[in-house]
Amino acid sequence: MTIGRHQITVQQDGTPYPGAPVISQAVTRGDTVYLCGVVSGWPPTGDVRYQTKKVLHRIDELLAEAGTDKSKLLTSQVWLSDMSMFGEHNEEWNDWVDHQNPPVRACVEAQLTHKGLLVEIMVTAAR
Repeated sequence: MTIGRHQITVQQDGTPYPGAPVISQAVTRGDTVYLCGVVSGWPPTGDVRYQTKKVLHRIDELLAEAGTDKSKLLTSQVWLSDMSMFGEHNEEWNDWVDHQNPPVRACVEAQLTHKGLLVEIMVTAAR
């Protein structure tokens, strides 16, 4: 069962970006919720702290729409455009994550899809 909208990445004028994938923001199977990689929005603005806060807020929204919350996170994958931002990103993560139920997590450096994107986070949660 798919939760949320199918989303085609669009350009600033609203036209589809050539070659962009059609994706679901969240998919549930049984009692497991899988979120897509979440970014801060388009166009990307702000530093890694700002983008991380926006991403985590959007994750909260998507999890709520699927009937769960961050206390039920199982896994998280984090991609940073530059690992020198790890400390600042991690402070925002630590302020947000449920300390009684932290998920397993990987955090790596990656070239993200668009210039200016500094962080992308993908999570899986139970319901």
